[in-house]
Amino acid sequence: MSKKRKISLSEEELVLSLQHREKIAVEALYDMYSASLFGVISRIINDTAIAEDVLQETFVKIWHSFSSYSTEKGRLFTWMVNIARNLAIDKIRSKDFKNQNKNQEIENNVTFIDEQRNTVYKPELMGVKDLVQTLKPEQKLIIELVYFKGYTHVEAAEELGMPLGTIKTRLRMAILELRKHFN
Repeated sequence: MSKKRKISLSEEELVLSLQHREKIAVEALYDMYSASLFGVISRIINDTAIAEDVLQETFVKIWHSFSSYSTEKGRLFTWMVNIARNLAIDKIRSKDFKNQNKNQEIENNVTFIDEQRNTVYKPELMGVKDLVQTLKPEQKLIIELVYFKGYTHVEAAEELGMPLGTIKTRLRMAILELRKHFN
């Protein structure tokens, strides 16, 4: 079985092929840029399967919206990276993605992040996990949402049905309480 030869075109050739909607353009686009775009997406989305789906969405969007690309505004790669980045951010902000992540317990999230990033950071060894457990329940919940599940302050306020100011105050108080243990 022979290995498929990768297609490589100059940026100008690729742009022309894309403008003419040639089949070779799609193949070259994927061969030349899939690894780089996947890297951008993977830095935002830590789930490989979801990142692969977003990569596919990225190439579909590039193909369908190529008429909006202009060489005067910048390089092709920069334009594609912006599409990939925006789709990845849209994905992690989507209701489906949030609901999927809410169903995982905090311990699973911490372990998942460690496995994805091959880190040796273990909060349980530092006692951080135990320290968070000592907080008041309302502080602990906000810390879990913001720091372990990646919610923004606004998203945490919406999730908990609280004013943004209350979220920020409780978060600040929780951090001050946790800092006492590290001084």
